[in-house]
Amino acid sequence: MPMLLRDLAVGERARVTGYAPGGESYRRKLLAMGLTPGAELVVTRIAPMGDPLEIRTRGFSLSLRKGEAAAVEVEKIQ
Repeated sequence: MPMLLRDLAVGERARVTGYAPGGESYRRKLLAMGLTPGAELVVTRIAPMGDPLEIRTRGFSLSLRKGEAAAVEVEKIQ
């Protein structure tokens, strides 16, 4: 079972591997924001209630809701 972006903790680094089935409604928007397969990211902040979370990728910060983060499949990197 692939890991999803929403499952990462603050400070963890990951690489986008694809999109979860059923995430088609978010896919185009996330691709336009730079979350393409192979893009590396780091989780910088998570709100106290867990939504939204902030990531840093391609030199900019991006805030994503839980639903959007659940559509992104990732693999952890060191």
